[in-house]
Amino acid sequence: MKSAADQRAEMLERWERGAAGWSRRADAIQEFGMRASVWMVEHVALQPGQRVLELACGPGDTGFLAAELVRPGGMLIASDASRAMLGVASGRARDLGVTNVEFRQLELEWIDLPIASVDAVLCRWGLMFALDPSAALQEVRRVLRPQGRLALAVWDQPDANPWATITTRALVELGHVVPPDPDEPGMFALADPDRLGGLLEDAGFLDVVVDSIELSRSEPSVDLYLEETLDLSRPFADTWERLSERHRDEVRARVEELALPFTGADGAVRFPARTLVAAASA
Repeated sequence: MKSAADQRAEMLERWERGAAGWSRRADAIQEFGMRASVWMVEHVALQPGQRVLELACGPGDTGFLAAELVRPGGMLIASDASRAMLGVASGRARDLGVTNVEFRQLELEWIDLPIASVDAVLCRWGLMFALDPSAALQEVRRVLRPQGRLALAVWDQPDANPWATITTRALVELGHVVPPDPDEPGMFALADPDRLGGLLEDAGFLDVVVDSIELSRSEPSVDLYLEETLDLSRPFADTWERLSERHRDEVRARVEELALPFTGADGAVRFPARTLVAAASA
């Protein structure tokens, strides 16, 4: 069994290698996640002059929305464990004209900031990758000022997110990978809303709200869906790169079969998606 340090190092290495793909797909990611980002920003009730921390910022979309709302005088700290991903966010901030932002390499489970130093914390689709989400939430509460607000998003159940499961299912069914361990950190590790709410309460948060938001992911064809998945999922891409052309054709065919319920007469695929969102006060 891998040690916690080895698991963290492996996960970080994947995000470092995956950052280039996320950069290429940054606009699509922004559009896909906008409803979740807006919900989160609305639920931290930002004011001009406040200091906001975004954890696991990725391309930075949610934090950049917040940065606009804390002007004038306010500051966004956009953070990620991956230096390469911070480079993606920094480039997008420059392109979008977001100037009241500072970039920091920070971990979820040990946030290198002083006690009570930020007014709000945002974390979209990051907490479920923490080896110890309880420790991460305790750290969030530590850096929040009294009555400070947290808003986060994690993915809902696998059945509600076929866009994220079809490619892995094809690999499993064809014997190229073993089924994901549901007890390990990953996309669906916090898909139980009761567990998520309990973790927030156990960390000392008050006024906990857990809700869900329906999203959708569309691509003009299954081939383009596969191309985007190769950019955004390093585990899938790593396996794909090891396959022969014959095995890739088999995987592609199985993905097409699994995507049929979501494929229109024009060949476009339109997948439903659902994310949990939560907010609370320190």
